[in-house]
Amino acid sequence: MLIRPIEVKPLKNYRIWIKFSDGKAGEIDLADYVGKGIFKLWKDLKFFKTVRIGSSGEIVWNDKIDLCPDTLYLKLTNQTPEKLFPKLKEESVDA
Repeated sequence: MLIRPIEVKPLKNYRIWIKFSDGKAGEIDLADYVGKGIFKLWKDLKFFKTVRIGSSGEIVWNDKIDLCPDTLYLKLTNQTPEKLFPKLKEESVDA
């Protein structure tokens, strides 16, 4: 089962409120990204407020910026990839 965002809203101070298909919801602070690289576009608050869910479940701002929903879910729930995806622990990679 894939956990996907089902709702997203822009908030003040470069935060978004996001709800996922498993019922988990809350605020995520994105202020650390503002002004860096492509995230310079967020300095225009009107642009930041255009946030929406993209066709593949990503969080997007027009066709300029997209964020991985898995990364946002981990940030919201304070989980590690290994905790969310237990099979990652089982797989060992030899260098």
